[in-house]
Amino acid sequence: MIAMRNLRRARILIVGAGDVGLRCIDRLHGRADRARVFALTRRAERAAELREAGAVPVAGDLDARASLARLAGLANVVLHLAPPQKTGDEDGRTRRLIAALCARRRSRARPALAGMTRTAFGASRAFRTPRLAASAALKPTIVPERTRRSRRAPEPGKRLVYASTTGVYGDCGGARIDETRTVQPANARAIRRVSAERQLRRATARGALSATIARIPGIYAANRLPLARLEKGTPALVEADDVYTSHIHADDLAAILLRMATHGRPARTIHAADDSELRMGDYFDRVADAFGMARAPRVSRAQAERALDPVLLSFMRESRRLANTRLKRELRARLRYPDVDTFLRTLPPRS
Repeated sequence: MIAMRNLRRARILIVGAGDVGLRCIDRLHGRADRARVFALTRRAERAAELREAGAVPVAGDLDARASLARLAGLANVVLHLAPPQKTGDEDGRTRRLIAALCARRRSRARPALAGMTRTAFGASRAFRTPRLAASAALKPTIVPERTRRSRRAPEPGKRLVYASTTGVYGDCGGARIDETRTVQPANARAIRRVSAERQLRRATARGALSATIARIPGIYAANRLPLARLEKGTPALVEADDVYTSHIHADDLAAILLRMATHGRPARTIHAADDSELRMGDYFDRVADAFGMARAPRVSRAQAERALDPVLLSFMRESRRLANTRLKRELRARLRYPDVDTFLRTLPPRS
């Protein structure tokens, strides 16, 4: 699988510690020389879960700039996995995160974790200053004195990986596309993702940080299969109207994101996708067959437009196939599940 030796002793902040974020923490946890992992959360009730997973919970809300002040200098690697807010064309959460990460530290000439570090929900814990990371790009940085002309103190070597979506391309008519395809977002969610990508590229261009962008298709895993949809009998499109979708297993995605933290190029976009080229209805059929369930009924697009939820319909209006050449050649990623069928064959046989 993908090696993580360059992340040893790094200070890593997970922003958006959901299912994939927890998988990233799990991959980083359990070694004597492991990285120090922090996880931003706005919910106090998640603190125990994050500690159990192996991360230090840090209280903060991407919708409240003042709550993010402690992020300055906290980590030299950031995995930004949080979605944008639900309204507007601009991603305010990414804007506030960039500002917080690039703000001047209160103590400008000390390593970020020297002495007492404020952790989640008012609790203080003492950490020893970590050893230097093996990779020069991930070395903890001591911020020098700077002139008063700038209110920000960019840290050389601060790496950020952003989890974007392939929805930024809009409908491609089933064409096979690579990362050079012009973005044409067709819904508000995708427009906000494009906003986040552009903000991160601008921050990279001015030297505030070094961001790499993962464009992610449909994520699946044992706990992320469309079983509830199949149980409800939600229809899929007939073959003539169906769309191509791409996929990635959640474990492979976690490994890719960590690989991008050490090997991703500045402002570079990578398709975090497996080799599958399936139409949406075929994907549902494969899952149904693997679990011994009835296949989804098929309807025409006109029928679907009248019967289905608008959010669900938005995914059924976009068809594209993703080339993952950069993933393999630049990151040299080796997928545990190169396609959906490989994963489904690992499931126990149905009695």
